[in-house]
Amino acid sequence: MTDGIERDLGPQPIAAILAKLNLKPHDLVAASTQQLTHKMVSRAAKGRRLTLNIQTKVLNALNTATGKNFSLRDLFNY
Repeated sequence: MTDGIERDLGPQPIAAILAKLNLKPHDLVAASTQQLTHKMVSRAAKGRRLTLNIQTKVLNALNTATGKNFSLRDLFNY
């Protein structure tokens, strides 16, 4: 029972950004003002397809944690 949607998209740019900035998933969870979990962040980095809502939560947390202004295109390639 497959719906034809590819769910595992390989490592995403967010993984490289986190490594470059020496951030861990916990840093994003701690910086988030929304309900963001460690699992959501690790799924984002591993390339599991996320909903736009979760992508936005990860984006907001990263922007808060770093003080920079990333966009969704910077973090995800799908």
